[in-house]
Amino acid sequence: MIKTVSKNLIAPCGMNCGVCRAHLRDQKEQNFCPGCRSDAIYKSCLKCIIRKCPERKGEYCDCDHLPCRRLKQLDARYRNKYDMSMLENLKEIEQSGIGLFVEKQNKKYVFDDGVFCVHDKKHYPGS
Repeated sequence: MIKTVSKNLIAPCGMNCGVCRAHLRDQKEQNFCPGCRSDAIYKSCLKCIIRKCPERKGEYCDCDHLPCRRLKQLDARYRNKYDMSMLENLKEIEQSGIGLFVEKQNKKYVFDDGVFCVHDKKHYPGS
């Protein structure tokens, strides 16, 4: 069965964890990540300043400093390396709602042969 993107896979920063290599690898593999909203997340995500931001007012980045320096840096790295923008994702979530955003993400990244991973540009067939 092919995985799909769901609301619980959209991180507070706007990252779609459903298209991340750590999430798409086999669940039995070391360093599998169920997503930023899970309690059992990938080791590097545990230290994420954005995920733990005390100024966030809602489920997604929406503080008075948006976009903060850290979010701008993350967005620039993902725009350059992976053709994904957290800031555009957050804007779309704000304008259209999380339901429509998730629907569009599934159309963009989920195919008959698997989910497209933004990190290694491969399709992962699912669990």
